[in-house]
Amino acid sequence: QVQLVESGGGMVQAGGSLRLSCAASGRAFSRYAMGWFRVAPGKEREFVTAINWSGGTTYYADSVRGRFTISRDNAKNTMYLQMNSLKPEDTAVYSCAASALPGARPYRESAEYDYWGQGTQVTVSS
Repeated sequence: QVQLVESGGGMVQAGGSLRLSCAASGRAFSRYAMGWFRVAPGKEREFVTAINWSGGTTYYADSVRGRFTISRDNAKNTMYLQMNSLKPEDTAVYSCAASALPGARPYRESAEYDYWGQGTQVTVSS
């Protein structure tokens, strides 16, 4: 069992940056592949980025590649999402998730994740 808590959301102007954190409880954090997803107003949940257990393999959605960076610190049981060059279309509730599937690779589908945080709001104004 893993419990996840996101932090770092807020309001920023277009072009600005935010850093989200996802703190995990439990000793097995380093075994889990992790991901970030977002839900924008009136839209379905969307994959943002994911990372394998070691941090050596990452996946990104085309819409954020080159602007967002996912990372993790297994010693601190924490995953991060550095978001740069933010756009109004990045406005959403961002949630982190952990997958109980083999952690050697990341996963892009929300159905592949077993544990979810409560989400943190990111609002980008134009």
